[in-house]
Amino acid sequence: MNAWPLPVGGPPPTITAVAARLIQALGRAEFAQTALNTLNDCVAAGSWSVYQVWPDRAPVMHLSASRQAVDTTQECFEIYRDLGLYRSDRSFDPVRAARRPGQAMVLRMHADEAPSVQHREAIYRQHGMLERLSVVQLEPDGSLLAVNIYHHEGQGCFDPAEIEHFAHLAPMLLACVTRQVQWQSHSADADLRRRLLARCPALTARELDVLERLLRGLSYESIAADLGLSVASVKTYRARAFARLGLHFKSELFAALIP
Repeated sequence: MNAWPLPVGGPPPTITAVAARLIQALGRAEFAQTALNTLNDCVAAGSWSVYQVWPDRAPVMHLSASRQAVDTTQECFEIYRDLGLYRSDRSFDPVRAARRPGQAMVLRMHADEAPSVQHREAIYRQHGMLERLSVVQLEPDGSLLAVNIYHHEGQGCFDPAEIEHFAHLAPMLLACVTRQVQWQSHSADADLRRRLLARCPALTARELDVLERLLRGLSYESIAADLGLSVASVKTYRARAFARLGLHFKSELFAALIP
């Protein structure tokens, strides 16, 4: 596997044009597919995925799409998450080692270099993926935001021109993805808040804050850090909210609010 820092200097005109179209697609439900199609103007990618990996909880997929092939991106991610492959995924270690939030690197990994046999066989071989090119950024909360594009079998490996184009595009791609994920998260949180209040208008703002984050899969420790509260306070707000809603278990909350 190879890793290198983002390039310095201005991008070629083709990259600037691609970046402009990515910006135009921001805030739209079809951003994932539009972005992949746009990326193919400078880098041939059969599919792409954007996911976030935390040190203390399961990863979350933010965006994905495929081009001219059956879309297996969600299936691949579910294998990565549900089999716990993310726990032994050392492919992003060069970014973790930097220990500087905002630090980003370009990474290239062939299927043969997958972190484990299970990772290689269950995801790459089973789904016909040959190589991954990523730009990965360390986030302030210690998570990694990974933007990955894939060459599938039949495409061959990424050639030097594609790698150079991707590296030049990476800073703008990261910025666009970050903004799109924020937009999606805000829209999803607003929808959850509306549904929670429709079920129980008596819920307080702090109780809603805690419930939203529980529904997003955050641990009590992560919620406490996010809201600037103690873990004990988070559990108190959770207990009060559950009492108002007539719930006893977190599974009941998910069953009631997540379609």
